[in-house]
This record gives sequence, C-alpha cells and structure tokens, in this order.
Amino acid sequence: MASSSSLILQPLLLPSTTPRVSFSRLVFLPRRLSPRLRAVSLSTIAMAERTKLPHVLTVAGSDSGGGAGIQADIKACGAMGVYCSSVITAVTAQNTVGVQGVNPVPEAFIEEQLKSVLSDMEVDVVKTGMLPSPGVIKVLCESLKRFPVKALVVDPVMVSTSGDTLSAPSTLSGYRDELFGMADIVTPNLKEASALLGGMQLQTVSDMSLAAKSIHKFGPKNVLVKGGDLSGSSDAVDVFFDGETCYELHGSRVQTRNTHGTGCTLASCIAAELSKGFPMLEAVKAAKAFVENALHYSKSIELGSGPQGPFDHLFRLKSPPYIVAPSLKCHPDDLFLYAVTDSGMNSRWGRSMTDAVEAVIKGGATIVQLREKQMETREFIETATACMEICRRHKIPLLINDRVDVALACNADGVHVGQSDMQARTVRALLGPGKIIGVSCKTTAQAEQAWMDGADYIGCGGVFPTSTKKDNTTIGLEGLKEVCLASNLPVVAIGGIGIGNADLVLGTGVKNLKGVAVVSALFDRESVEGETKKLRSVLERVLSSVSEGTVVL
Repeated sequence: MASSSSLILQPLLLPSTTPRVSFSRLVFLPRRLSPRLRAVSLSTIAMAERTKLPHVLTVAGSDSGGGAGIQADIKACGAMGVYCSSVITAVTAQNTVGVQGVNPVPEAFIEEQLKSVLSDMEVDVVKTGMLPSPGVIKVLCESLKRFPVKALVVDPVMVSTSGDTLSAPSTLSGYRDELFGMADIVTPNLKEASALLGGMQLQTVSDMSLAAKSIHKFGPKNVLVKGGDLSGSSDAVDVFFDGETCYELHGSRVQTRNTHGTGCTLASCIAAELSKGFPMLEAVKAAKAFVENALHYSKSIELGSGPQGPFDHLFRLKSPPYIVAPSLKCHPDDLFLYAVTDSGMNSRWGRSMTDAVEAVIKGGATIVQLREKQMETREFIETATACMEICRRHKIPLLINDRVDVALACNADGVHVGQSDMQARTVRALLGPGKIIGVSCKTTAQAEQAWMDGADYIGCGGVFPTSTKKDNTTIGLEGLKEVCLASNLPVVAIGGIGIGNADLVLGTGVKNLKGVAVVSALFDRESVEGETKKLRSVLERVLSSVSEGTVVL
C-alpha cells in the first residue's frame, strides 16, 4: 500500500441500501490519478459493488384517499428505504368518511400483473392487503408457487375501520385453507381475528394470545394479532406468536383521529424489514415503532372532514415547503468519530465551547455531543444554540447529553441519555420521530431495552477506565463485543478511548461497531483540531486494514 500522504479517502457512493459511505468498504485512490482514470476506476468499482435493492411487492386495493391500501404500502416501504412494486386487486372510492365504492380488478388481469413483476423484478417479499374474492386468493397462491419469494406477509383485510366490507365473506375459507399455509406471518386486527375464528370474542390480552395460537393452526409460521382497538387498555398491545412463545408487544396509545392505513402500514413495514434480511420478531418490533412514531407525529394533521384521517408516512407534511430541513436521523457512519465536549477541560485550556466545537469538526469529528454540568440553563441554551449554528454550517449532527429541555430549546439533532436518565421512549415522545436518540449501555439487556424503546444507537462502555465518570467500572473489549453482537442498533464505543487504544477497539471487527466516542483525548489537549486529525487518521487506517473488500488502486 502506498504511504498515507499519497492517498486520499474517496467515498464510493453505493445504492440506496447504503445511505452513506460505508466504512466497511473503503476505496483508496492515488492523489495523482488523472480525472479520466479516476472516473473509469470508480465506475468499475461501482459496477463490482452493486448490490440488489430490497424489494417488496404489495398485492392490494387502491385507496383514492391515499391513506391506506396500495398508496400506504408504497409510502411505508419508501420510508423504510425499500423498493415497492404493486399489483392492484381493486379500485376503491374512499375518503376520510368511509368507502363509497369498490370495483374489483378482473382475476385474469391480476394474474397478468403478478406475472409481470414476479418474473422480472427479483421480489424478496410479497405483502397482501385487500383480496376481494376467493378467486384472487387462488390466483395469488398459484403465482407464488410458480415464482417463489423469500417471505409472504398476509394482512387479511376484510372490513375497513369505518365498517365497510372490502372482500366477500367466502374469502375467509380462502385465507384459512390456501393462503395462510404459505404465509410467513399474518397480521389480523381484532375484528379480522374474530371473523377468522368464527366470531370468537376478543376482549383481553389473554383472548388475543388464544386467538394467535388458534390462527397459527391454519398454517402460518407466525401470527401477529393487533390490539389497537382493544377497549380498556392504556397501551397499544399486540400479541406475536411464533409457534412456541407468545410475546406481548407494548407501545404508547396515541390519541388521534389520523389512524387510516395503520394496518396496511404495519404489514408493509414488516415486509420491508424482512426484505432487508432482519429476523421476524425484529421486523415486527421495528414496524410497530414506526407506526407509533408516525401516529405521534401526525396527530395534529387536519385532512378531510370524516372521523378517520390519514397520517404522514414520510414525516414531511407539517414542514413548511419553503424550508429545506436537514436530515436529522442518525446514519451509522455519523458515529465514526464521536466527540463529547467537557466544559472543565475547555476552561483549563482557555477555550470556549464554540471554539472547541469548531476545532473538533475541522479536525474530522463526524458527530458532536455537548456535555455540560456547570452552566446555568439559560447560558447552556445560548451556547448550545451557537454550537448548533456551527454544526449546521458543517452538516454535522449535534446532540445534547441528558438535557431534553436544552435540546428542544436549541432545536438540537437529538439527545444522549444514560441508564439513570429519562427512558428513550419518553425522550422520543418529547422530541418526536425525527430526532436522534442514543442510550448508554453496559449489558445486552440494556441494549435490547434501548432498541425496544426506539433508540437510534447505543454508546457501549466504559471500555477502559476514564476520569470523566464517577462510575468507573469497565466492560473491556470482550464486554463491548458481547453487547455489539447482541445489539440490533449501531454501536459507538465509549470510555477511556484515545489514539493509543482506538486500534484495539475498532480492530474487533464487529460489524455494527461504527466508531468511538472520545472526550479527554481530544479536549484535554492544547490543539483540539490537531488531536482530532491524528485520531481520525488512526481510525481510518484501522478500518481500512480490517475491512472486507478493500480496494487499493
């Protein structure tokens, strides 16, 4: 390999499945390579690095109001970063008041649509919605036998929330006798589960568990009975059964009229996560969290005069069109060099917080956290606001340690909390769905809880002893690896990390360990910018040596 002085780090833009440059695939190009050869080289690498897009095919009805059906499925998959094609089974006339008409598509044309997509477009997962007749179910089953896919998600849509019939009663036997036996998961709501079980009354969570087990006998691998309409429950409780264990999945019950399309969206999000390769239970939890966040974000939207409005899958409707809001959600690569400020260290070296933030960003930090224990709240908000302006200018996310009030006041990109602080789900309820939430974790149980509560990443450690924490117990490299391997979230290592041991941390090679969080090694030094550059160089060198598929030209 050529010396680092003759190389530049050239990001390789991969397909949308990798939203930012992946540090697991670094491409080094010589600085003196001609523009033409550079373009040819990158083009060649890009062709070699092409990856297949996760692809969901939705087979459902069209909702003219845009809140449910095909329209909701496509928006939900788009929000989850997955390509979505469609086969339309019926065209409906509906709005926020209800369904005014249903016009089924001829079965022969549904079969033609299925053949067109399945024979050509490498579908990973099929998700079904409105199947208006037993004949349509038969056509779908035959098509899936001819063109198998990785997974089938069945949302047995029979009656709309407003009470309108969307499929013939005879479809019940089609679901039970033909389609369920091919399904990886079915997702009935309480009314649909009751209908499938001959009118069984579902009034408690125990009833839902019994229903899930009974529906499982029809042949699906997994069953999710949705309890959004369960009376007397303060939580939104769903029951998931995998053939062996019943799981009660609890979420916040969001009070809003904007619930049209929640069932379609949930099933589509499950399908989207499955298309990415996630296990079933993880996919269900991620889908449930997405729907909860969307409901929370959309609860004040006024659209239509009926009792059931749609919600905003893309979290954009309330943003004024003349404001181009930056992307606030955390990308894993943002965690690469995570700088945590310390007011005591800055004071010791005679620098302000804003000077420190400016310097660490110029040095190559990819995300900044303001940790402040000394300032009064008013001064902290003013300082954080000034730091936000710096970070916005450099397009670097800024998080606030612990203080949700300060994050709200300065419109920070998110908050990082510890185990003794506010729960991540409470932080999410206060900040909304568009912000970044990180949680400090030492154990696999804490990491699992952070994921269930809707965190975006975890900070794992302390890995090594540090003087910045009163609790100086460490988990070491083995503890870090254990948490990483058990975690569903990207991980940043924290605690006592600097130039001398960063190679040991990133050298573990665990895929979801995305970076290191550093305090003293950057801010308890005379030159913050210089130390940051040195550390970044070390991190890049370590990652380039352990990455699979590294290309050196």
